[in-house]
Amino acid sequence: MIEVSNLTKHFGPKTVVRDLSFTVEPGEVLGFLGPNGAGKSTTMRMVTGFLSPNSGDAKICGISMVDHPKQAKGKIGYLPESAPLYDDMTVVDFLKFCASMRGLSGKARREAVDYAIETCFLQKVAPQSISTLSKGYRHRTCLAQSLLHDPEVLILDEPTDGLDPNQKHEVRQLIARLGETKAILFSTHILEEVDAACTRAVIIDQGSIVADGTPAELREQSGSNSLHDLFRTVTTKETE
Repeated sequence: MIEVSNLTKHFGPKTVVRDLSFTVEPGEVLGFLGPNGAGKSTTMRMVTGFLSPNSGDAKICGISMVDHPKQAKGKIGYLPESAPLYDDMTVVDFLKFCASMRGLSGKARREAVDYAIETCFLQKVAPQSISTLSKGYRHRTCLAQSLLHDPEVLILDEPTDGLDPNQKHEVRQLIARLGETKAILFSTHILEEVDAACTRAVIIDQGSIVADGTPAELREQSGSNSLHDLFRTVTTKETE
């Protein structure tokens, strides 16, 4: 599970994330929503250990990211925003490389790569050079690398950004399916993701949580049964 406790992050005089706390249980898909500049990506980077908080902590499966970052990171599959790929490698070779970086070798590596390819429906393009892939298949390849070690926790930063409607539908379905057994946190600014893939969502604005609940509960909070109306009500029109 993911347990975020009182995370705070300052960049100079600006507080980007302010005393943020939430949990994600196994079998739960939490959508992390907010306008651009609300602190979503900064929070994700602290939860995954890429940024250190000024205060607070994130525990992954009970392991403190502040005190034991290496052990905590080993429990996470991470898809960062604009995840890097090596264009001169084939899909299967890239996944083999990533699996080796995870400490997998021999039969364990082969099985991990096969699992990731099958889970992300990459069989057709596995032998292709990454440079030849469409944006949808590039996204799936990035997602596949996060699954190689069969992590208990998945953290996905804008996993459907830039995809066409068909590709978004496929990724949302995959996230929902993976969320049946894993704790998943994914950030987005697309409200349709809530109904399509989430069991619960939080909305943050200026680094603080302003709404939290299941899709049905959030619609009820809006007073008009509209997530869009709720989002406009609880968030500022502009974030610096």
